[in-house]
Amino acid sequence: MKPIRVLVVDDSPLVRETLSQVLTSDPEIEIMATASDPFVAADRIQQEIPDVILLDVEMPRMDGITFLRKIMEQRPIPVVMCSSLTEEGAETTLRALEYGAVDIITKPRLGTQEFLRESRETLCEVVKAAGRARMRRVLPVEPALTADAVLARPGSHAMACTTDKVALIGASTGGTEALRIVLESMPADAPGLLIVQHMPEQFTAAFAQRLDQLCSITVKEAQNGDAVLRGRALLAPGNRHLLLKRNGARYYVEVRDGPRVCRHRPSVDVLFRSGARYAGRNAVGVLMTGMGNDGAQGLQELRQAGAETIAQDEATCVVFGMPQEAIKLGAARRVVPLPAIGGAILGACQ
Repeated sequence: MKPIRVLVVDDSPLVRETLSQVLTSDPEIEIMATASDPFVAADRIQQEIPDVILLDVEMPRMDGITFLRKIMEQRPIPVVMCSSLTEEGAETTLRALEYGAVDIITKPRLGTQEFLRESRETLCEVVKAAGRARMRRVLPVEPALTADAVLARPGSHAMACTTDKVALIGASTGGTEALRIVLESMPADAPGLLIVQHMPEQFTAAFAQRLDQLCSITVKEAQNGDAVLRGRALLAPGNRHLLLKRNGARYYVEVRDGPRVCRHRPSVDVLFRSGARYAGRNAVGVLMTGMGNDGAQGLQELRQAGAETIAQDEATCVVFGMPQEAIKLGAARRVVPLPAIGGAILGACQ
């Protein structure tokens, strides 16, 4: 296979050099070029199209979000946003995923060799996943208004009752927009949902808040001991595993540290295994777009425990890695296109 050619766009020469060194340590990646800002990058793209663009968020002359939108409107190329912003800038960076970015990573802290060693594998895997991503032209879409524009919806307390059914969802590359589509299709009394999305820890709280604003159900970043309730989705915090637990008829979650599983924390396999153990046939497991094999073994364990198991189909995946591995294992009872996954979850929970 030919190496994945990367264009690094960042206003800091030291960051460009560091990222180039980290990426070229992987034989499957080569640096096509570097650019100090989007204008230099645009000139370089006219000469040669990269396989992946690693794009900073804040730059002089033109910010990364504006440049991303121009790329996606004119000539879609897989873009990974590289941000040093923390909680206060998470909303801006998450907007990049809506505009078509494949993934986001946190910028390596320069001069910290231990951090660079730990982040190398993650950075290289994200870039390789982006290189395999299916890109589609992103067109601006007017938001669909609901009755919320006129009258606030009732508080979620009306749904605060224990549910017998629980849906467990895992996703990685391309999963942020896929999750939005699935969760927006959920009615206010949907079964409780637990979600693992591979994402840096600075961004999961903001991602949950954004989904909460868009969806009829409540979406929040999970905290240890949170109850699994109808009309609520709990998102695994970045860098922490999320487990389903049960006390009698009551489901709740445990958020814990632990080793990386399938090179990830949180891991979909960990969530699915806990679902097989504590919910069994009352669970619905869904494995969506993403690179690698995290979740495949866990989905098989769910199926063996009697749960309904669903994998996203190849045509609607950004990266058909995780679902493909589950399908190969025979872990998925059903293979479903993205627009139909919400309905499949609801049907399985009836």
